[in-house]
Amino acid sequence: MKIKSFAKINLFLKITGKRDDGYHNLFSLICPVDLHDTISISNNNNGIEVFCRHEDVPEGSLNIAYKAAALFFKTLGIKGNLKVNIEKKIPVAAGLGGGSSNAAAVLCWLNQKYDYPFTHKKLMEMGLFIGADVPFFIFGKPAFATGIGEKLKKCLNIKPYYAVLINQNILVSTSDVYNNFNLGLTKSKKKIIKDTFDKGKLITAFNLYNDLESVTISDYRQIGFAKNVLLQYGAEGVLMSGSGPTVFGLFNKIHEAESACMNIKKKYDWKVFTTSLMVLGYK
Repeated sequence: MKIKSFAKINLFLKITGKRDDGYHNLFSLICPVDLHDTISISNNNNGIEVFCRHEDVPEGSLNIAYKAAALFFKTLGIKGNLKVNIEKKIPVAAGLGGGSSNAAAVLCWLNQKYDYPFTHKKLMEMGLFIGADVPFFIFGKPAFATGIGEKLKKCLNIKPYYAVLINQNILVSTSDVYNNFNLGLTKSKKKIIKDTFDKGKLITAFNLYNDLESVTISDYRQIGFAKNVLLQYGAEGVLMSGSGPTVFGLFNKIHEAESACMNIKKKYDWKVFTTSLMVLGYK
């Protein structure tokens, strides 16, 4: 069995406070995109096995997909046997949620295989034990996220853009970015625009914002350079996704996005992808 494990981008990300447990509360608008990993799943007799040929992705019990399967079987109260092979296309440690997406895809597949022993809500609660982004990928639709990202409300009014993603082969630690973010020093001129979103107005490239950009760009100046490149090739709006380092540009037409992607690939030694916003989700 082969399943798709989709990436995400943050169209809006505002840090609203720091919790006593060290995590940050946020308000974010997250949208899945059709860039995806491919996960092959089969039965075996050796417990849980997870394989991935990507040099930056751990295999076995250190892989987040393994942790998802182990939690599922433990919660169900059975000894499970499962072989998982992950073919990575989503850049790693890139602000696109690839690992969390892999974990969510395995949880959802197992829940289906075992005839839905857990409700959707319960599955999302399980996902939160593994990572803050996992519930979103179980949710599977564009969503406003609050709390640490686990409280989700469906969003229906995102303009269906095409996107060009640029990843410059930089590994960024999400925990380091959040730890270096100083809520007291942020001088954001963007207000939380949830009220505007709730009124049903079309969400466009002009709403893009990310509180974490200044933190990541201060250590990796090339991220700002990549944003400027996307603007030069006609992007209507550009932003860093999540804690970075991937940046994306939004385009109205597929041929505009494909042309920008092709030209950027010719000029720079970067990973560049053309994709589209899954404004209706995949669930």
